[in-house]
Amino acid sequence: MPPRAQNRPPNKKDGGDENPLDKRRRVGVGRMTGPTAASRARQVLSTVNANRQDNNAADTASEVAVEEIMEFTKEDVDALLNEKIKGKKFDLKGKLEQITEANKKFRLCVKWFQGVETNLSSEQDRIRSLLDESEKKCVEIEIARKTKEDELNAIIGELTANNTALQEKCAKEESDKLEAIECHTREKEARVAAETMNVSLTQELETAQHKVAAGNDMYKRLQEYNTSLQQYNSRLQSDLATSNATLQRVEKEKSTIVENLSTLRGHYSSLQEQLTTSRASQDDAVKQKEMLSSEVNCLRVELNQVRDDRDRLNAQVQHLTSEIEKYNERTGKSVAELENLMMKSNALEETCASQRQQLQLLQHQLASANEKLKMADMSVSETRTVFDGQKQEIIQLKNRLAEAEIQIKEKELLRRKLHNTILELKGNIRVFCRVRPMLPEDGCSTEASVISFPSSNEGHVQGIALLQNGQTHAFTFDKVFTQQASQIDVFEEISELVQSALDGYKVCIFAYGQTGSGKTYTMMGRPESLDQKGLIPRSLEQIFQTSQRLSTQGWKYHMQASVLEIYNETIRDLLVPNRSSLDSMRTDGVPGKQYAIKHDANGNTYVSDLTIVDVCSSKEVASLLQQAAHCRSVGKTQMNEQSSRSHFVFTLRISAVNETTEKHGILNLIDLAGSERLSKSGSTGEQMKETQAINKSLSCLSDVILALSKKDTSKKENHVPFRNSKLTYLLQPCLSGDSKTLMFVNLSPDPTSVNESHSSLRFASRANACQIGTARRDTSVRPSDSRQSID
Repeated sequence: MPPRAQNRPPNKKDGGDENPLDKRRRVGVGRMTGPTAASRARQVLSTVNANRQDNNAADTASEVAVEEIMEFTKEDVDALLNEKIKGKKFDLKGKLEQITEANKKFRLCVKWFQGVETNLSSEQDRIRSLLDESEKKCVEIEIARKTKEDELNAIIGELTANNTALQEKCAKEESDKLEAIECHTREKEARVAAETMNVSLTQELETAQHKVAAGNDMYKRLQEYNTSLQQYNSRLQSDLATSNATLQRVEKEKSTIVENLSTLRGHYSSLQEQLTTSRASQDDAVKQKEMLSSEVNCLRVELNQVRDDRDRLNAQVQHLTSEIEKYNERTGKSVAELENLMMKSNALEETCASQRQQLQLLQHQLASANEKLKMADMSVSETRTVFDGQKQEIIQLKNRLAEAEIQIKEKELLRRKLHNTILELKGNIRVFCRVRPMLPEDGCSTEASVISFPSSNEGHVQGIALLQNGQTHAFTFDKVFTQQASQIDVFEEISELVQSALDGYKVCIFAYGQTGSGKTYTMMGRPESLDQKGLIPRSLEQIFQTSQRLSTQGWKYHMQASVLEIYNETIRDLLVPNRSSLDSMRTDGVPGKQYAIKHDANGNTYVSDLTIVDVCSSKEVASLLQQAAHCRSVGKTQMNEQSSRSHFVFTLRISAVNETTEKHGILNLIDLAGSERLSKSGSTGEQMKETQAINKSLSCLSDVILALSKKDTSKKENHVPFRNSKLTYLLQPCLSGDSKTLMFVNLSPDPTSVNESHSSLRFASRANACQIGTARRDTSVRPSDSRQSID
């Protein structure tokens, strides 16, 4: 249940309660007197009701059908905007029907454009999401392709390096193996040559041994011959002794050769056998001694030859012995080297076998890597094809997005134009009525309700009836909110008006009513609660959210806020820093500052020396409002324990700039002080002076509204007393046709407040009857661009 609010309607001192209202509204409530007036009113009402009853169902069906199938072009909208009301000057019924029909068409047009805008926004969001997804997917595919290509290149590089190293190693090992084989071949050839040489030497040794054996035989025969011929040949004996010594030396050398050459022992035994046979033949030699004697001379010559041959053979034997020793040494070394080479060859063969296996494995891996590379190349080509296709789709989507953005801008301009036209048709001064719920502390809560809400079929205008002293007083306003209306319902009705401030218009919304009727709850509510926020915090949230959304379309916003109160006809700055206490606010402002209200040629209102703060978010403004609420003047009265004793004015100046256009809008949100009479509030002393100042300023506001309602359209304009109070002088641009103004009249359902409620309703009716002209939009073309802005 919302708390009791703090404001009520002004006190009427000049007897203005009985002033006549607009005749069109008096016909609706039955306030005309006399039989002629009553009969005329009944005839008009019966005709209008009959026509409405006959056409109600048909209009509803036609509206639904038109909403479903009707589409609007630019030419239709221009024709609708340029359509003028035709008919006779005093044919109010015909004009009312034409205005109602025009309003229906405008509603259909606005609904159709809202649907088109919604569809375009959803299509744009979908295209943007598809574009983002496509770009993300392409980037991911490109990164994966590059990563895969880098990995494959690294693997190929490693395999190529390994293959090169293995090929080099294999070539080196193959060369080593060939060298070993060649060395082994050379050693084998050397061994074969050595064996051949050994065989030849053996043959030569055998020949030499044969010759030695023959020599020995001849020596023995000569010894026997010398013995038998000692007396004949002494010289031969000495020679024979020398030959024996030489023979002994030869035998020693022969034994040495036999020891060194074990392989020649068999041949030596055969020579021994031949020696034995030769000894056997010695007898024959004796027999032949006589024959030999003749041959001694020849034998001497042969002996010399044999000596020479012996010396030569001895030299050959020594040479062959040294060669055999060298050969044996080389043969041993060659065998050891051959064994080492064989071991190395076996090891190399094993290494080559393992390396062949590794080479085969690497070749298989290289083949698989090549296949993977081929597959990767195929996938890369496919990916590139898909990427190119997606690029084309992205280009198409960007083109569609650009076209959609152009259409959105055009629809936004048209929406603003239609929005402004609709608000102008509704009236630049609009009046809403809100009734707060009953509270437990309200007196006489068990009695019947003094406020009722009669049904109305007049479009957006709704009615309210007040029961006072047994008489029912009926009023009609642009909108009436019952006790069940929530803060969200109230804000939905004024959101279009708040949008006008962003479009470059001056907008003023103020709450009027007695203390405890719910003005402060309507304007401020409870900001800490999501459902109970008032019009001020919700309006600021909408402005900042919309400005952020429009910033993506090239708009740059700059916003400034100021908060003041009018207390006892004195302006006070509620944002002045370093206010130590509430008593410091009871003086006439801050020393050294002159808070004077000024109007420039463009209809803008300024207060000199007022604190103006640049704001960028709704949180900053909420902090300023909280600071101002703590500094506002309040007091205790019979109507409320904490009654606002001043008029609270919050102003937000909005500057919007893009490449071609510059707009300046102003949003004034005002919470007026309570409008109850002095006797009702029960104020005394200082509070009585406060109440008198409040009632005076509200009376001046009532005089301004009354003068505006009586103001004719002739060239000689009636005087409007704006300067009678600082409140009316501050609100002059809002009430003189240069602004879009909305007044909330707040009512209490308490039966004890019926007189104050009636006074507030009469004041609101006079305000609703005012025609102040058309509000104008503060826009200009930027000097840097010669193009004109589209209004």
